[in-house]
Amino acid sequence: MVECITPIISVKNLAASIDYYVKKLGFKKDWDWGDPPDFGSVSRDGWSIMMCQGGQGNAGTYIWIGVEDVDECYEEFKMSGAAIRKPPTNYPWACEMMVEDLDGHVLRIGSEPKED
Repeated sequence: MVECITPIISVKNLAASIDYYVKKLGFKKDWDWGDPPDFGSVSRDGWSIMMCQGGQGNAGTYIWIGVEDVDECYEEFKMSGAAIRKPPTNYPWACEMMVEDLDGHVLRIGSEPKED
């Protein structure tokens, strides 16, 4: 039985990335580690993303995040000034939007497709 799946993304500046996820995307900082910190975690609604400064992956990773209402997220992210790459768009699999972080990672955020 799988207990958890947590992506680890590579970032150039851990402190700046955590700040972006907290202030622009509504995550909370869980922890950071190192002296100075080079590894950390953020989460939202119990789901986390780990970050490693200068390692463990490459820029441009895509992460799917399923939500109850993508339009609600879109409005929240517009107000916060997040880098919205693509507004909510309806597809057969979901109504989804794309948000980019400071390192070029893309969060594909979606909810059930709209019937109209």
